[in-house]
Amino acid sequence: MAKAKNNSALDSVQILKTYKMYIGGNFPRTESGRYYSPQVNGKSIANICRASPKDMRNAVVAARSAQPPWASRTAYNRSQILYRIAEMLQGRSEQFVAELQIQGLKTQDARIQVQATIDRMIYYSGWCDKFQQLFSSVNPVASSHFNFSVLEPTGVVVLLASQTSPLLGLANAIAPIIASGNTCVAIANEDQPLSAITFCEVLQTSDLPPGVVNVLTGKLDELMTHAAKHLDVNAIAADQIGTPNLEAVRADAAGNLKRIADLQIDWSDDNQAQNPYLIEKFCEVKTTWHPIEQISSSGSGY
Repeated sequence: MAKAKNNSALDSVQILKTYKMYIGGNFPRTESGRYYSPQVNGKSIANICRASPKDMRNAVVAARSAQPPWASRTAYNRSQILYRIAEMLQGRSEQFVAELQIQGLKTQDARIQVQATIDRMIYYSGWCDKFQQLFSSVNPVASSHFNFSVLEPTGVVVLLASQTSPLLGLANAIAPIIASGNTCVAIANEDQPLSAITFCEVLQTSDLPPGVVNVLTGKLDELMTHAAKHLDVNAIAADQIGTPNLEAVRADAAGNLKRIADLQIDWSDDNQAQNPYLIEKFCEVKTTWHPIEQISSSGSGY
């Protein structure tokens, strides 16, 4: 007897998950209403928001509002929050492995990338309250003054995230940016954005204040132009976006003399990716002079 054919709609209709953006601690849809569907092996894997220039402006406004209070927190508190992010990543590691597999990674490679992401968050959490001791200095001067140089966050940093490392490259670049008190607007991997948005779900529940990290999805060549020309963006981290794109960003960023950091890093290499100098890249040096009180001949300073 022939087996009955199953005509259930659930067996024939694929319902793709819609991934939203992350701006100011919320998950809005793009104001433009545009979406695109990345493909793996010829099959669509999700519906992804295609961010617009207005979305970029909204993200920068959120990052600018969050930057002063984030920078004013103690370094120890920022360290605690980055460590909490690592804890949350650990708890959802299987979900990240599954999403990386959907995006085309082999199971073992996905597990390695997730574990490395957790390890890097812990690494940079440890540097939050230590990098000042490494990079600050007391400078010799030929007058009766103390002269101190310390690092301060540069402000709002736009990250043009790795187009080859969808989770590790994104998280490993965000960590040193925010460790010193900067805020970040990241443009996620265009073809593999799933784990970037899930990473934002971790950020939202890990004590990180809204607006410190904002993540947009969409077309890199469209969004990077608006980021580079935005006058309230202080720096851009360009993660292996190719020489033509990098030169275009440099030209557009000249309008307000943005700092451009060209990150030529193999994120799977601990020696390159675990480096306190990545924190220094997104800091400004502030030098302070203070007069030395003259000591009287009696030995009293009063």
